[in-house]
Amino acid sequence: MSIAVPGRRSRPAWFTSSYSNGAGGECVECALMGDGALVRDSKGAGGPEIAVRSGAWSSFIAAVKRDAEG
Repeated sequence: MSIAVPGRRSRPAWFTSSYSNGAGGECVECALMGDGALVRDSKGAGGPEIAVRSGAWSSFIAAVKRDAEG
């Protein structure tokens, strides 16, 4: 079940982090969209998706990078 994403016309290209181990340890998958990103549980690909607007997504990525550089 997906939430409705206004203006979404194509299937998203999902990806996991390069830090994922490929052995079932992934937590989330992301798909970049024109106006932000979609996020979902990697173990439940048919489950719900969360839509995140581009400004919030950019802020989230910047915070993760700052924390990683720590």
